[in-house]
Amino acid sequence: MTELGLLLDAMIARIEEVRAPVDSRIERALRSVPRHRYVPPIALIADGDRPPFLIDRDKDPELWMTSVYTETAIVTQLDDGATDLATLDGNYSSSSSAPATVADLLELLDPQPGDRVLEIGTGTGWTAALLCHLAGEQNITSLEVDPVLAEAAAKNLAEAGLRPHLVVGDGAEGAPDRGPFDRVHATCAVRTVPYVWIDQCRPGAVIVTPIHTGVGDGHVLRLVVLDDGTAQGRFREYADYMAMRSQRPVYLPDPAGVQPRESTTRVDPRMVVRAPPGARLAIAALTGLRLDTRTEPGRFLVWASSTTEAREKALVIWEEGKTEYKLYELSDRPVWDEVVAAYFQWVRWGEPRRDRFGMTVGPQGQCYWLDTPSQVIS
Repeated sequence: MTELGLLLDAMIARIEEVRAPVDSRIERALRSVPRHRYVPPIALIADGDRPPFLIDRDKDPELWMTSVYTETAIVTQLDDGATDLATLDGNYSSSSSAPATVADLLELLDPQPGDRVLEIGTGTGWTAALLCHLAGEQNITSLEVDPVLAEAAAKNLAEAGLRPHLVVGDGAEGAPDRGPFDRVHATCAVRTVPYVWIDQCRPGAVIVTPIHTGVGDGHVLRLVVLDDGTAQGRFREYADYMAMRSQRPVYLPDPAGVQPRESTTRVDPRMVVRAPPGARLAIAALTGLRLDTRTEPGRFLVWASSTTEAREKALVIWEEGKTEYKLYELSDRPVWDEVVAAYFQWVRWGEPRRDRFGMTVGPQGQCYWLDTPSQVIS
């Protein structure tokens, strides 16, 4: 067996250590579309279990190659290209997704030969190449907002002999001239599903997208387009993807001259933010708020904030040894009380798991539901 064959075997084995065995069609695609063709010569490994480090194909080709075939995401850009990867410090703005996550999303998407597929976020081109293998390159349209990334992906795909239809543009706008689509596959996270994706699909089409609600880790949502122009589906998996650029969170500065009201809470904020995925979905659906955290020696800080009103913000500080925790609020809206109420509503519902929650998306927006689309909770 060739060295590449051994590396592919090892990658498949690592994928199956963290999830169920890979569907045979997806495994054939992973073996037929070698990942190393779509990873730049210099990239960044940042898997969370160790400090970030560079892989450089020219300086250490063996480390580069073995790293490419590990079960981890590979960061390929920092700060939209403004920061050199060698600094090892910046906001991750593009990557080659972890192979297990790629397999998860492709299995949920289930593209068949002949399906017209819209990919949101070309990135390095690897997932576009996998979609070409699964559905046929003439049926793939891939959108990338970053012209530099789009050019590199086009080169990678061309060198592999693949020529899907590539578009430079905002994925939130879709590709109206290329539809109707049978599948939409997003490789970036959204908070609001763009209705144009549904509008550009035929009834029965499947949309798979990472969702980041602003509360805890992200999720994967699988939607089916209905014949009434809406789409509905359930949350299925964990996924931590970078936000679509047009939907990146906006952090509003605290209003000048506003003194926070100080009080206390008996509710441990760690209990709320470390709750299971179902609880975090309930909090996002019922409040529309975002939660941010920071850990300090002997302290844990949680901010609950509106995405539209700067004054609608609260800070809770857990301190070791305390039985009540300081609470600071900027407005009359009791945002922390809303978060707590949503958490306990989730408890009263019986602590439902992530896959009991779903979403319906229509021309007027999106709503969350529990168990059935008729049981709307937002």
